[in-house]
Amino acid sequence: MGSFVEFLKNLGTVRLAVMGAVFVGMAVFFVFMTQRLTGTNMDLLFSNLDPNDSNQIVAQLAQQNISHEIKANGAQIFVPADKVAQARISLASQGLPGGGTVGYEIFDDASALGTTNFMQNISLVRALEGELARTIRSLKSVHSARVHLVLPQRKLFSREKQEATASVILKMRGSGRLGGEQIAAIQHLVAAAVPELDPARVSIVDDKGNLLARGNENDTETARANDLVERKIAFESRLTRELTDLLTKQVGPGKVQVRVDANLDFDRISTTEEVFNPDGQVVRSTNTVDESSVSEESEGQQPVTVATNLPDGASEGEGGPKSSNRESRTSEVVNFEISKKVTNHIRESGIVQRLSVAVLIDHIQEENEDGDPVYKARPAAEMDNLAKLVSSAIGFNAGRGDVVEVINMKFADVDLEAEEPLDLFFGLHKNDLLRIVEWVVLTILALLVILLVVRPLLMRAFEALPAAAAEQKLLEEAALAAPALAAPEASPELTEEFEELIDIERVEGRVKASTVRKVGEIVENHPEEALSIIRSWMYQGS
Repeated sequence: MGSFVEFLKNLGTVRLAVMGAVFVGMAVFFVFMTQRLTGTNMDLLFSNLDPNDSNQIVAQLAQQNISHEIKANGAQIFVPADKVAQARISLASQGLPGGGTVGYEIFDDASALGTTNFMQNISLVRALEGELARTIRSLKSVHSARVHLVLPQRKLFSREKQEATASVILKMRGSGRLGGEQIAAIQHLVAAAVPELDPARVSIVDDKGNLLARGNENDTETARANDLVERKIAFESRLTRELTDLLTKQVGPGKVQVRVDANLDFDRISTTEEVFNPDGQVVRSTNTVDESSVSEESEGQQPVTVATNLPDGASEGEGGPKSSNRESRTSEVVNFEISKKVTNHIRESGIVQRLSVAVLIDHIQEENEDGDPVYKARPAAEMDNLAKLVSSAIGFNAGRGDVVEVINMKFADVDLEAEEPLDLFFGLHKNDLLRIVEWVVLTILALLVILLVVRPLLMRAFEALPAAAAEQKLLEEAALAAPALAAPEASPELTEEFEELIDIERVEGRVKASTVRKVGEIVENHPEEALSIIRSWMYQGS
């Protein structure tokens, strides 16, 4: 025990302080590692939570005695990995998370006693809005949604009929956007869930403030303009997709980019044309009329008087001459039918007036002798064949001014590898691999601290004990050797020689030559102890 205390005294205050600091640091480090490696692994329960949902979930977890952590200002909640499934099932039975909305569960705890008709109507509207918001939020590209319904109240003795309206605000996931068909689907979804709601009276707005669907827009010119734009985009997208699929089979995936601009004529024209053929005459009907008439007149010698016109006097002039007149007439009407051709031509809108197609193709990638990638341009013959292929695919028509450009340029280096799946090799989850990597890193850090910090400090500290013992032994031997050198009488010349003072380079003060020789003999007899003393002196000097 005394030797240990003596050892501590020989270390000095500075060394003891350094050793204490190292010991405390190592203790803290190993405690941290132990807690980190043996602590509970927390896994994500829910993310992107509404503050109201987060509050209710935390209350339920505390009631079930499930430890949890709250991060991202309450938007994320972590629980032990072995209790994630249990917590989700338990919270789902409570209708959590509800996305900040309430559905038909609003009627579960409601009491019919004391509830007015107005409160019932408000609760019904809230339930409809919440259920619709949850349904819309289930779409892949929609992060969250809110629905507002305006249901008209039926009034007595009112002849004016008010129509129901709805408005929807959407928050998209990342940079996702909804197409025209998806917007129309949301409109019809909301309209089908609300009585007497026309899909055209559903307005949709995104989180950027962009109007996606205008309520009652079917009666405006804006609706028609939007429809024409959608048709143009759909036509260009179809051509782009077909050309990309066609060229990818030749140049490879990710090595072709296609852009199509189409100028379409959306005028709808109806034309009716009648053509008569004069050479195609056909007798349709013939009408012939024959007429004939005969008239006779007598020529008497007596003048016409009253007496001749009396019945008794009629026979007096019968013997005179007579004259006859015969007439005939014939008429014929022939009706001809001329052949004609009636053409009713209707040209629907969307006729292509002009096409412009731009195709960008990547260079050919090869490897040099060192295995490094080398890019070179494609042959001109190959580019000509690809241009002909594109022209044939789009129905190129030089008469309408179509333009096709196929250019070969090197693409920028982009990592096209797909993301790693959640389940990696050996059935390990991504979080499990991260945990293993964390253990390995902490272990390596601990070894580095021990080898590079603790070990050198301890070696320097423990070298002081043999150095001090060797120094004490060396001093004792030097003390015993001094009288032995002075015991025999020597001649004055020899005494003067031994007592002669000598100068040693780079040593302050003067020593006796006999002492220097004695020290040299001790060093020769005890080289290890001398080396330890010299090291100790060097360490103290540094």
